[in-house]
Amino acid sequence: MLEEVERWLATRSWSVNDRPLHRILAAKQRTGQSVSVVLPALDEEETVGDIVAVIRHDLMRQTPLVDEIVVVDSGSTDRTAEVAAAAGARVVHRDSVLPRIPAVPGKGEVLWRSLLVTTGDIVCFVDADLRDFSSDFVTGIVGPLLTDPGVDLVKAMYDRPLAGAAGQGGRVTELMARPLLNMHWPQLAGFVQPLGGEYAARRSLLEQLPFPVGYGVELGMLVDALHLVGLDALAQVDVGVRKHRHQDGQALGRMSAAIYRTAQLRLARGHLVRPALTQFERGENGFEPRTYSVDTEERPPMVEIAEYAERRVA
Repeated sequence: MLEEVERWLATRSWSVNDRPLHRILAAKQRTGQSVSVVLPALDEEETVGDIVAVIRHDLMRQTPLVDEIVVVDSGSTDRTAEVAAAAGARVVHRDSVLPRIPAVPGKGEVLWRSLLVTTGDIVCFVDADLRDFSSDFVTGIVGPLLTDPGVDLVKAMYDRPLAGAAGQGGRVTELMARPLLNMHWPQLAGFVQPLGGEYAARRSLLEQLPFPVGYGVELGMLVDALHLVGLDALAQVDVGVRKHRHQDGQALGRMSAAIYRTAQLRLARGHLVRPALTQFERGENGFEPRTYSVDTEERPPMVEIAEYAERRVA
């Protein structure tokens, strides 16, 4: 297995510089494929506008690589939607998409619904909290899909500085996701950022995958894609440095629980004994328990949704 991972790293791990923009654009024009960029957003007014503006300037005005930018707002209470629209994105509210199925909170929920409001043959997901954003994040992960028909999903890899220290980000990755993948899906051990929110995939793959509604969506997507299309259809591209806001330890604990649950379902397709996580906070009378539910829901592959099938026929 180690030999297979080493071979994959040598043949399916690239740098953003390996595919110049003119080569990517030529491949897009030659193949006629369209590209959608999706930003799932919740209270990201400080950063979402800059990300949209960079993509529009670099990859729509200067170079016609991206065909649409869609910000899917999952219930922001700040000016996220207004800022994103002013920067040039089409803004869609999560609850307005597929209203017959009530929406639930969670990142995976938003990504799943985005398939119904985008049209690109290639869908590129970018988190809306990135700072000092570079359009390399998009060209890096879209490039292999346009130039190599054997690639179906591409993850970005990068350094994640934490408190000024290089490479100290990604705590949930190192403490939860990487051990799970190495022990249970060792073919995926070569992914540097398996939980990263920047990745692109062919619609033909995404529409066949189930989507965990919460933070388990990235791990679930990797594992399911591995089983559906095989390791050689997956790739990663080094895009440099990712700067974003970091969450506190308790939020990371809840994220870890959701990721563990996603892995558990894929190992046994069974049921959690207790789909909840209890954490502790110091109060006036000592440590007080706080219990949070662990999301246990997954959305089915989009090809099973009647409204999506009708749109494809139309």
